[in-house]
Amino acid sequence: MIWSQNYDPLGSGWLSALVAAVPVIVLLGAIGLFHVRAHVAALMGLAAGLLVAILVFGMPAGLALRAAGFGAAYGLLPIGWIVLNIIFLYQLTEATGQFHVLRTAITTITPDSRLQLLLIAFCFGAFFEGAAGFGTPVAVTGAMLIGLGFTRLQASGLSLIANTAPVAFGALGTPLVTLSGVTGLPLLELSAMVGRQMTPFALIVPIWLLVAYCGWRRTMEVMPALLVAGTSFAAVQLAISNLHGPWLTSIGAALASIVALILFLRIWQPARIMAVNEAPLAPGDERDAAATTDSVSAPSASYEAAAVKRAWMPWIILTACVFIWGLPFVKGSLDDIFALHLSFAGLDGVIQRLPPVVTHPEFEKAVYNLNMLSATGTAILVAALLSAALLRISPRRLGTIYARTWIMVLPSLLTIAAMLALGYLTRFGGIDASMGLAFAATGTLYPFFGTMLGWVGVAVTGSDTASNVLFGGLQKVTAEQLNLSPVLMAGANSAGGVMGKMIDAQSIVVASTATQWFGQEGRILRHVFVHSLALGSLIGLFVMLQAYVYPFTLLVP
Repeated sequence: MIWSQNYDPLGSGWLSALVAAVPVIVLLGAIGLFHVRAHVAALMGLAAGLLVAILVFGMPAGLALRAAGFGAAYGLLPIGWIVLNIIFLYQLTEATGQFHVLRTAITTITPDSRLQLLLIAFCFGAFFEGAAGFGTPVAVTGAMLIGLGFTRLQASGLSLIANTAPVAFGALGTPLVTLSGVTGLPLLELSAMVGRQMTPFALIVPIWLLVAYCGWRRTMEVMPALLVAGTSFAAVQLAISNLHGPWLTSIGAALASIVALILFLRIWQPARIMAVNEAPLAPGDERDAAATTDSVSAPSASYEAAAVKRAWMPWIILTACVFIWGLPFVKGSLDDIFALHLSFAGLDGVIQRLPPVVTHPEFEKAVYNLNMLSATGTAILVAALLSAALLRISPRRLGTIYARTWIMVLPSLLTIAAMLALGYLTRFGGIDASMGLAFAATGTLYPFFGTMLGWVGVAVTGSDTASNVLFGGLQKVTAEQLNLSPVLMAGANSAGGVMGKMIDAQSIVVASTATQWFGQEGRILRHVFVHSLALGSLIGLFVMLQAYVYPFTLLVP
């Protein structure tokens, strides 16, 4: 049975789009406004999505359930697998006291909490985004910031804000490689376009991050370090994306930023050192700060070089494993050993997407890759096991810590599965495309709203790659109809999407799990929503300048 998507079931584009938005409104509203636990809110959103898909968009009930099941499977592997194992690694370092040593070691680079935040959340986070993506950077940096004494709200929200600039080139350029495949546009042109669009924001995001943490006045005190980190990241990102391609853009930019910042901090420190306790807290965050008073004090103990190296080793091993696993030939070799490509019977090749979402009718694929060996979560697990051997943790204790980690993250795994089920249901049901077509009807303002369409796509699906799959073809077709550059608007979909990353439910659950702040996803969402909307709007305005205003038009191929 073939089912064709219907993007305007109610005979009015805006009315159909409004109804299409109901599942997202239910999900985010339940979390952000009514303080519903994330797993309950996810199930509520999924239920609303099933009703809308079946009763309004005419999707057969069997197809709707299979699409939700396909999304849930993707939520568990690779995303849930990453979350589980990064928390396991963190628990190992906590249980053995190595994180306390690491915290002291980081303060030897800089005792200033603003610069620690910049180094970990922005620089290190960008590296993990470039190498792995799929929630890895938020999980790693959130856990590290908690260990350094940041409150749970700070660690969660600031990790999400920081994980924006590198997202379009994340996971070795996967979003743009996918976008090129979906649209047929040249990959190198898309890479160059997004690199140019993201260059100013590689400078803006580090400053924005610190202003969100400590206010403008205290941010100005460390502006030299911000300029070093942001400029080095922006320059290398622009160069690699324009001269080489998307694959190593975020990794190269992150490494340049890490090296430049550490070298700079050897010769410069702010005149006034700011401890974590000095940061102004968000309303309602005082209790978390009080609960971590002991941990936020600057460590007074000093450790021998051998102890410091041992404390760094789990994270160095993690970096090496994630990078090696991300190399195409390594991933291919591991897949040759074991990888199953499972076609979802009754879903794969059954649903037909239609113009104007695509240039010509095509069938949705539903093939699940069961690639446990090459999955990023497996790289993290290997790093954890190697670290356990290095730290001489007994097998019995190792098993106890892993079992405790499973119990800790189980609710989050269920939440992620439910949220991805909703994301795939909206995609296969054509519900997201209905919202996208409403954006496409904005005419001259389309460069702005088309960018915000990418923002919506990531906020809903949790993935810049998924948003590009969903709306890449629509962006190309609409741009051609409005005499705009297809490369500009396809790139804008990915660039705008990076700012939606901080509010997608999947990332918020990863952040709450990494910081062990279960059930507080609504507070995290409220904390970052305005930042996400404002930064997404700024990218939209920049794309408007590229579309219509000289000399910004020179940036368009």
